[in-house]
Amino acid sequence: MPHTTQADEATLRRDLAAAYRLAARFGWDDTLYTHFSARLPGGRKGQQRFLLNPFGLMFKEVRASDLIVVNLEGKVVQGDAAMNPAGFTIHSAVHTARDDAHCVIHTHTVPGMAVAACEQGLLQLNQISAEFHQSVGVHPYEGVAFNLEERSRIQAALADNMALILRHHGLLSVGPTVADAFCIMYYLNKACEIQLAAAQLASIAGPVTRIPPALSAHVRKQFRGVEHERQLVWAAWLRDLDRSEPDYRL
Repeated sequence: MPHTTQADEATLRRDLAAAYRLAARFGWDDTLYTHFSARLPGGRKGQQRFLLNPFGLMFKEVRASDLIVVNLEGKVVQGDAAMNPAGFTIHSAVHTARDDAHCVIHTHTVPGMAVAACEQGLLQLNQISAEFHQSVGVHPYEGVAFNLEERSRIQAALADNMALILRHHGLLSVGPTVADAFCIMYYLNKACEIQLAAAQLASIAGPVTRIPPALSAHVRKQFRGVEHERQLVWAAWLRDLDRSEPDYRL
């Protein structure tokens, strides 16, 4: 995953607020739960600060100015709102381990959680899933993420992958920009949707076929060559939000 120079705080606030609005539009929200985070520029190792949604706002309500700033320990250092204590445990683990993980997105969608409950995880069933061939880690379920000691195990499971399946919990994606992390989650969730649909269809139409590993590896390499197109997709989504929900920028 290419390293991208970090955006300024105003741009990060705009992009992260947009990510929340788009997630609500796509049905990824879970009332007040799950979080997206973005690392702010500056700060020495161990002293970085992060933008996070305040606990209490639904995704469709989040504006750029609503985002709070937290430190690596998950304490609010800027903003009047509170945060969900369990919400930043997973995020802090990823941000600490990966210098390129400027944005971390975590979801509890139905297709994502369904695949997270499957022993074999994400299957190679379609072109979209091939993008994630050998690029998704798996972390065993340990209960609600209150235990900070779990962070080292999350880091090991994610390794240098672009995404992580949290068993019996949900999905996680990382990226050097909000656009990258969001696009990765969009297509990972889409791959899970297709897998769920294929499993339902198999009950009446018979077994589904899988893409051979060598072909999946080839397709994954092809996708690596067009990762810059995520920025084009993101710009299109922002234009759509500007037309329909321009208050996200406030």
